[in-house]
Amino acid sequence: MAYDLTGKVKLIQDAQTFGSGFTKREMVVVVEDGKYPQEINLEFVQDKVSLLDNVQVGQEVTVTFDIRGREYNGRYFNNLQGWKIQTGAAAPAADDKPPVADKDVPADFDEYEDDIPF
Repeated sequence: MAYDLTGKVKLIQDAQTFGSGFTKREMVVVVEDGKYPQEINLEFVQDKVSLLDNVQVGQEVTVTFDIRGREYNGRYFNNLQGWKIQTGAAAPAADDKPPVADKDVPADFDEYEDDIPF
């Protein structure tokens, strides 16, 4: 299941590559949550590491992520694994069309109602 959070980028760490070939990069996003802002750490792994290349500290972002959990030596750990970033105000998708405003409808529109062939 995917989750989203929106906030300002506080920190972007350098990519880390491990001996096994596994690569990860972490970022911290500050989310305004009432009186106490939350500093949320998210990680990007393998091919998703490059998503952070065009992101700057201080930038407003919306991150889509999954929650991952695992057990190690009887202890349990959670990670927020990001896989999509939108910067600034989200742009509408190509198939999203803005609603038609009254000023865009011809004044004589109602006259054509009977001309519809179905």
